Amino acid sequence: MIRPSVIIGWVGRILLWMIILGCLAILLLTVLIPRLAGATPYTIMTGSMRPALPPGTLVVVRPVPVERIGVGSVITYQLKSGQPTVVTHRVISQGTNGKGELRFRTQGDANDVADQAWVRSVQIRGEVWYALPFLGYPAQLITGRQHQLLVYLLSVVLLGYAVFMFASAVRDRRRPRRSQQREVQKAA
Repeated sequence: MIRPSVIIGWVGRILLWMIILGCLAILLLTVLIPRLAGATPYTIMTGSMRPALPPGTLVVVRPVPVERIGVGSVITYQLKSGQPTVVTHRVISQGTNGKGELRFRTQGDANDVADQAWVRSVQIRGEVWYALPFLGYPAQLITGRQHQLLVYLLSVVLLGYAVFMFASAVRDRRRPRRSQQREVQKAA
């Protein structure tokens, strides 16, 4: 008969492994993949893109050639060229200015009217690649340097815990073998 403490131990280990794998997946999706792909994570702060991108959603934006951006694309762009404030809205039309440069008209999905100004190509940071609901707010709480240190710390802690769990499992598997060997030696 299996003791309740053994069952609780296994359930605890399964839950901890699920937490570890979940945290690693979040780190992978929010830090590693964007960094390797040259993408940038941004947090949706307003409800202008509801229901697809509600406030608190983390969007990962990757640079794309402006020629690939078309009607229906969701882009992140600077409100004013060279300034850090950005907006993420859907392209509803496109055209060219007098110099032949592409420009885009955008609108938030939840907004009744289009954005007032056309978006020039130099303002575009990229197109939304993927979005992660609810992960934007925690990312906003910490600064860039703190974010990097926290990621490294969490990675070390999670890896250390994974190594500890693996070593414990190996040790637990060897115990029955040793006790069986001792019983065989005593019987002989």
